[in-house]
Amino acid sequence: MPSAPENVSKSAPSKALHIALWVTQGLLAFAFTGSGWMKASTPHETLAAQMPWAADGPAFLPVLIGVCEILGAVGLVLPSVTRVLPVLTPVAASALTLVMVLAAGTHISYGEFPVLGVNAVLGGLAAFVAWGRFRRAPIAPR
Repeated sequence: MPSAPENVSKSAPSKALHIALWVTQGLLAFAFTGSGWMKASTPHETLAAQMPWAADGPAFLPVLIGVCEILGAVGLVLPSVTRVLPVLTPVAASALTLVMVLAAGTHISYGEFPVLGVNAVLGGLAAFVAWGRFRRAPIAPR
C-alpha cells in the first residue's frame, strides 16, 4: 500500500483548541498585567518588606521584571488580535514561560516553596500557548 505524501497537511486544529488558547491567552494576560503592575508601581521599600528577593537585589529589578511581565501580557494578546506579526504571541508566551522558570528558581533559593504552584501553573499555561500558537493553531498574519 502506498504511503501518504509527506506534503499532505495535518488536520486543521479544532475550534475547541482555538477557544482554549484564546481563553488561556486572556487569563494569562490578566494575571501578568496585575503581577507586573504591582511590581512596577509599588515602592521598593514596600516590595522589599513583602518579598525577600526584592530586598536582596537592586531597586530596579522588581520594576524591570514588572515591565517585562506587562509587555509579555500585551504580547500574548495584541499581535493575535490585530494579526500584525502574530508570531510574537508564542514568542511572548515562551518568554513568560522562561520568566516563570526563573521565578521558581528564585523562590526555591529563598525556601518559598508554597508559591511554586503559582509558577508551575502560569508557566505551564504559557508553555501551552507557546506550543499551541507555534505548532498546532498558529494565527495567520494579515
